Amino acid sequence: MVVVMRERATEDEIQNVVSCLVDMGYDVHRSTGAARTVIGAVGGGRKGDPGLLEVLDGVHEVVRITEPYKLASRTFKPEDTVITVDDLRIGGDEVVVMAGPCSAESEQQVMATAAAVKRGGAKILRGGAFKPRSSPYSFQGLGEQGLTLLRAAADAHDLKLVSEVMDVGQIDLVGRYAHILQVGARNMQNFTLLRELGKARQPVLLKRGISATIEEWLLSAEYILAGGNTEVMLCERGIRTFESYTRNTLDISAIPVVKTLSHLPVFVDPSHGTGRRDKVAAMARAAVAAGADGLIIEVHCDPDKALSDGAQSLFPGQFDRLMAELRIIAPAIGRSICVEPVVRRGWGA
Repeated sequence: MVVVMRERATEDEIQNVVSCLVDMGYDVHRSTGAARTVIGAVGGGRKGDPGLLEVLDGVHEVVRITEPYKLASRTFKPEDTVITVDDLRIGGDEVVVMAGPCSAESEQQVMATAAAVKRGGAKILRGGAFKPRSSPYSFQGLGEQGLTLLRAAADAHDLKLVSEVMDVGQIDLVGRYAHILQVGARNMQNFTLLRELGKARQPVLLKRGISATIEEWLLSAEYILAGGNTEVMLCERGIRTFESYTRNTLDISAIPVVKTLSHLPVFVDPSHGTGRRDKVAAMARAAVAAGADGLIIEVHCDPDKALSDGAQSLFPGQFDRLMAELRIIAPAIGRSICVEPVVRRGWGA
């Protein structure tokens, strides 16, 4: 349930409600909006009558949350969540772009790609050091060496870094290098990992599972939120359907659906969503038009020689052109993209 306090409720009144909920056996989560404080109560409260909360001083109303995901719902928090990473705001007016290679391969490759995406307008460098691959014989990543290369490139070009965590034992390691921890599609329902990420104090980018419903996706986010980590971003990256012309089916309709159901920022990954370089730009444009808060795009300085996912990685020139197109689309829907000046380059591959 949610307890909505009056606009001028005092801190003592708020703490009294919190104490009553704790005594009833609920886990309590507080959200302070522009006008009111909202207190979420989740778990199996068994003691006392919740109806008594309505007559406590400072209480405006008590609302039952019907969705199975409580903290991720707009009933708990009507306002959009904005996540701040230093001076970067994610979920606000600006559409934030994460871009970079699928995986770190070498110092030259990482540095060159980071420089290219920075010039194009990306704010966050994406790159993997631990790669979950379908085949055990495929390139599995460079491990901590890859993280070192990625963070050095991010720092050199004033970018933030997002990188994937594959299991609980990697949280501290990846967290020392990355500003944002990514949960891949295969781990969306790794509940042990999600619980531990709930204890982390770093933003988490949670990708949708390849066969997950929107409700299952939001329930996975709930595991992280319930652990106390409120900085969760969702990422639509395509789902598995019977269609074979693309690697996955990118569910653009999930963007407005999730934005209605949840306050969490929504990113879109058109690279994994299509698996084809020639389809990435079109789906990225569609995602921004549909209301996505950000994009995560694979870019490689020489994708034809990439050790992983080269077929879906853009050339730097293609990324430049896409960013120029997005700067036209974003203002049409009241958003901005890459507000800092960008050094223009040619459109060639």
